[in-house]
Amino acid sequence: MAVVVRGSAYAEAAMTTTGQAAIRLAVVDSDSGFLQVLTKRLDTAGWQHRVLASPVPLDALVAMRLNAVVLDLTVLGPQAWTYLEKLCVRLPQLGVIVCTGQSSVAQRVRGLRMGADDWVTKPCHPEELIARVEAVVRRRKRADTRVPAAPVVIGELEIRSDQFQAFAAGASVDLTRREFELIQLLADAEGQVLQREEIYERVWGYAMVHGDRSVDVFVRKLRQKLERASPGWRYIHTHFGIGYRFTAEPVVTETATEPAVVPAASPSAPEAEAAAATAAPPSAPAAEADVVPAA
Repeated sequence: MAVVVRGSAYAEAAMTTTGQAAIRLAVVDSDSGFLQVLTKRLDTAGWQHRVLASPVPLDALVAMRLNAVVLDLTVLGPQAWTYLEKLCVRLPQLGVIVCTGQSSVAQRVRGLRMGADDWVTKPCHPEELIARVEAVVRRRKRADTRVPAAPVVIGELEIRSDQFQAFAAGASVDLTRREFELIQLLADAEGQVLQREEIYERVWGYAMVHGDRSVDVFVRKLRQKLERASPGWRYIHTHFGIGYRFTAEPVVTETATEPAVVPAASPSAPEAEAAAATAAPPSAPAAEADVVPAA
């Protein structure tokens, strides 16, 4: 693992030319020409940055206390997708920007759905990459510096923005960062229907491409987790062709009811006598005495 440390030697007091606290960035890339130009721009900006020629363990990234990481998937090799997914799950607060060579739409969609915040295709200008990193970090900081709101309790759920998590009966629903942002957005709408395009723009940060099903995929995953954690309630309701609404509604189970048995009416006294007379067999005639002739 080759590590190049540049930019103020990670001094905690380093500041950028704009007066903002220096961004701490790691770049996982081995393209020497691209890195030479990029690191010069980062030095000029006063960023604290590290260049990693190969992937490092996630614990090492945690120890670096980064704001963002730039990944070239070709450097990661066959484990690229696994590494990206584990990185996004382990460090949900970290801005992740994929900067790699030519890719298909399916690959870019896959990376963004795994949790990457942005995808840049090489060749690209270093200034564009830096601007995209700044935008991702800016969005993250806005989210992190918000005053934590009081927990939202709805149905059996407790949504806690201070922990970026939801709980059902005290147990964590185990939401990813993106899933939490989605449930928080839906819950804040207070029962109003949100359109898919609005959800995408507010959670992902940019306009939704026509035909992109990311919102539907994440809603399905979120709904499955909520139903497992709180099976007696339904929270996310689909409005076909429009979007989604978040309201707690108890699950109603229908039970089969047996038809009531109506007792037959008791017959009146005359009717009972008539019925008895009809039902009783006719009495046998009295036997006649045998006549014995006189002798």
